[in-house]
Amino acid sequence: MDAWVLWLIAAGIILVLEMFTLTFYMLWLCIGTLVAALVAWFAPDAYLFQVVAGCVVALILTVFTKPLSRKFRAAKGFEDTGTELVGRQGVVVEPIEEGQYGIVKVGGDTWSATSAQTLAKDELVRVLKRSSTIIEVERWEEFI
Repeated sequence: MDAWVLWLIAAGIILVLEMFTLTFYMLWLCIGTLVAALVAWFAPDAYLFQVVAGCVVALILTVFTKPLSRKFRAAKGFEDTGTELVGRQGVVVEPIEEGQYGIVKVGGDTWSATSAQTLAKDELVRVLKRSSTIIEVERWEEFI
């Protein structure tokens, strides 16, 4: 199998992973692997050059888009959809063991959740913070 095909497969896998994380960091890696595939198309035996080209593109995109995304987030009117979760009430769908993951339903959405406490199914919880796809919760009674 040609190297450019392998690079395209890797790009597809990374793109799917990016869709799960929603962070844009893996998108830059995906674009880097696409550049490596393009290099592999024109120079199939230059494996080191393929890797270096992909890494350089991913690094440049990461470094130069970080300040741009920071400005975008600081812009007036920008609202991160996850910030409204903090403080909201939810219900445990799958039990959460201390330091392990479970599932919590907040509003109409289900989230992977972690807690410093053991929480049983159907317990009410409060969202403490949110990372990209995981929320941290605590038993609701402690806040009433």
